Amino acid sequence: MSAKVAVIYYSSTGNVHALAEAAVEGAAKAGAEVRLRRVTELAPAAAIDHNPAWRAHLEATADVPVATLDDLEWADAYAFGTPTRYGNVSAQLKQFLDSTGPLWATGKLSGKAATGFTSAGNVQGGNESTLLALYNTMHHWGCIIVPPGYTDPSVYAAHGNPYGTGNAASGDSPSEQVLAAASYQGNRLASISAQLLRGAIPA
Repeated sequence: MSAKVAVIYYSSTGNVHALAEAAVEGAAKAGAEVRLRRVTELAPAAAIDHNPAWRAHLEATADVPVATLDDLEWADAYAFGTPTRYGNVSAQLKQFLDSTGPLWATGKLSGKAATGFTSAGNVQGGNESTLLALYNTMHHWGCIIVPPGYTDPSVYAAHGNPYGTGNAASGDSPSEQVLAAASYQGNRLASISAQLLRGAIPA
């Protein structure tokens, strides 16, 4: 039985979007049905226009569907992506997560596999604390957290973050090694979710 995976992210200038696409690719290779969704932009136009890369990315990804609660109810597994914001989840993704009360209250989020990925403006920019903060929501939902751990060589090649793929190249676009790690993470999420759906104990 294959899994249904929702890859839901926020990206301002495109780094997290690139990680999300890699995660989609990896999940699809594992046989999953995948939805790529972005969350709503909350920043004012003046702030976006102050950074040409931000405006360009927003326009370039306008065709990516906006995430809804229906996407969460549909999916068997979740991969969430966010840039770091002072070592925490971006306001845009957090606003979406904060809207999930109706699904949480009826138990429709529990028992599903979940993972996260992120990107910071510099090497020590808060990637790990952002992922740990993101997973707090998954704990409350009753999800089964599926981090990459140190289960594949791609994790080591991408700076070795066991909590989730983190782009830490001083704000640069993700390298091939980081994208490979994000693809592996998506594949691992889909594979473990499929095992859960079959009633198997994941390895």
